[in-house]
Amino acid sequence: MSVKPGRVTAYTLRAGYFVLGILMLVLAFIGALLPLMPTTIFLILAVWCFTRSSPRLETWVLNHPTFGPTLRAWRDQGAISMRAKAMALSGMAGGYVVFYLAASPGIWLALFVGLVIGGCAYYVGSRPLPSAPAPSDADRAAAPEKPAD
Repeated sequence: MSVKPGRVTAYTLRAGYFVLGILMLVLAFIGALLPLMPTTIFLILAVWCFTRSSPRLETWVLNHPTFGPTLRAWRDQGAISMRAKAMALSGMAGGYVVFYLAASPGIWLALFVGLVIGGCAYYVGSRPLPSAPAPSDADRAAAPEKPAD
């Protein structure tokens, strides 16, 4: 019995996304414990991987009580809350100060790193604020239907 190459490739790709999603969750967990390591970007990447491999884990991450609203706002609106922006921008500025003081870089490296961090900071600062809290799948399922007028 022969196996079609397309089926093996699709299964392998899905398994790869699943493993990568688990790795992103582990990195997010580590980031939640370490002060200078990010958490949210790894959760966003985990959701992206689980969208392609495991709808059950995607739903679990998106409905998480702590991280779910932030992830749904990003996925649905490309939005970042003011609190998250302030934390991200403060972290970037603090990270640059630590880099500068600890590494004592030359002028060109300091400028290059500053430009990269500045570009990232601009991107984060330019994202819109969430228009309304994004409801979770559980909230949508539990909400009573509105009667038609």
